[in-house]
Amino acid sequence: MSENGSQNISEEEEFMDTMETPRNIEQEAEDAKNTGNTYYKQKDYFKAINFYTNAINLMPDKAAYYGNRAAAYMMVNNFTSALDDSVRSVEKDPNFFKGGLRMIKCYIALGNLTAASRSLQDLKSRDTNNSTSYASETTNINRLRDLEATADKDMSKNDYRRVVYVLDRALEMAPACVSYKTRRAECLALLGRYNEAQEAANEMLRQNSLNAGALYVKGLCLFYQDQLDKARQHFLQVLRVDPDHSKARLAVKDVKELESTKQKGNAAFTSGNNEEALKLYRAALMICPNNKLTNAKLHANLAAVFMKLRNYEDAAKECTAALKLDDGYIKAYARRIVCYQELDQHEDAVRDAEKLHKMEHSRESKQRLRDANIKLKMSKRKDYYKILGCSKSATEEEIKKAYKKAALKHHPDRHSHGTEEQKAEAEKKFKEVGEAYSILSDPNKKMRYDNGEDLDDPTGGMHDVDPTQIFQTFFGGGGHGAHQQFFTGGFPHGGGRGGNHGFTFSFG
Repeated sequence: MSENGSQNISEEEEFMDTMETPRNIEQEAEDAKNTGNTYYKQKDYFKAINFYTNAINLMPDKAAYYGNRAAAYMMVNNFTSALDDSVRSVEKDPNFFKGGLRMIKCYIALGNLTAASRSLQDLKSRDTNNSTSYASETTNINRLRDLEATADKDMSKNDYRRVVYVLDRALEMAPACVSYKTRRAECLALLGRYNEAQEAANEMLRQNSLNAGALYVKGLCLFYQDQLDKARQHFLQVLRVDPDHSKARLAVKDVKELESTKQKGNAAFTSGNNEEALKLYRAALMICPNNKLTNAKLHANLAAVFMKLRNYEDAAKECTAALKLDDGYIKAYARRIVCYQELDQHEDAVRDAEKLHKMEHSRESKQRLRDANIKLKMSKRKDYYKILGCSKSATEEEIKKAYKKAALKHHPDRHSHGTEEQKAEAEKKFKEVGEAYSILSDPNKKMRYDNGEDLDDPTGGMHDVDPTQIFQTFFGGGGHGAHQQFFTGGFPHGGGRGGNHGFTFSFG
């Protein structure tokens, strides 16, 4: 019997050992919450969130657990999740005022001032004993409204730099506000700070790949960097995400109109219809004033038309306008150098050539700088073509005709009755005319002069030129037609080195 009794007791003990101990769910939830609190104090917010989530899974109706997790989410700037938990905490317990306060803070951080203000009024009406403790949230809401109004005003004045400054201040209080971030990124693009704008847009797209505002900013950056086709694709993508996005719709229209007008201008220029090209390029400039790089090219195109019309003054102005929009635009510098040289502004041409060579540092830019320096040096010499009154492309016969006309005009005998000052000026010009003809009538000297070589060097440069001798050689020998008497060997009335020997020449 004792054996049987002993056997029964052993079986009973074995049965009791195999029974599961009842779980204390509430205690497990509290333990999870307390562990979460420990990690929260250690600023390990992600681990804290995990343990708060465990507590919520065990006790899903406990308002405080949602409140704790909301606090942790706020510390990692996940205000959307924090707002969801704060709303749920208040739904679980309308008198959980901490949850209500966190909800207001999340609305402010997200830039939803209407919801923040409404929730604040509701909380004050329910927590009448502590209504004054919400003064900070009231101040922040009012401050953000003031900043929004300031940003709107600055935006209307196209003061984009100021808008960025104001929105930076607003984002200090509302760091998760997508509309502030989008507007700021758009202003950065409008300021030409494309890298910063694209970085801001990419950050928003990492959080939401269908953020229409961020996609629009990326398209705007491409548009303003003259990548019109890629920009159009981005704007069309924005409209697929948000068909009512008015800015993207307008941008698509601008891209299409800009491309079309520019292409028509190019066609007109190629076909020689210069006036039509000017009209079209100017019309293209009006489409999007903020598109600096594209507009720089349009100004350069206008310069090309003016150069074709030999209107170098207006061409230089258009090049300058292009460089104000894009100070690294090589083609605009190259064209302005040519314009300056045609306008005899050679020092300006050299400055541009030096700047261009620093930018390119190529064989072509080096040669351009060398040529500019040669032309500068040439510009400081006497312009023999100008003295004779003929073009640099004048033929030998045209040079002779030009000399004949200039020599007769400035021969001192024609000014013998003038003042001493007038006589001296005539003598000087007559000498210059003879000097010019002695160079330009000699193929070798003319070639060296045109190449910018120094004709006064010991290897065969300028020597004393007797203008009267040239004149006598040119006009001597008489002929038929009208006659006029001049004096050789120097200047009129025995004032020269050859005496008072006259000769007769004819002209017709």
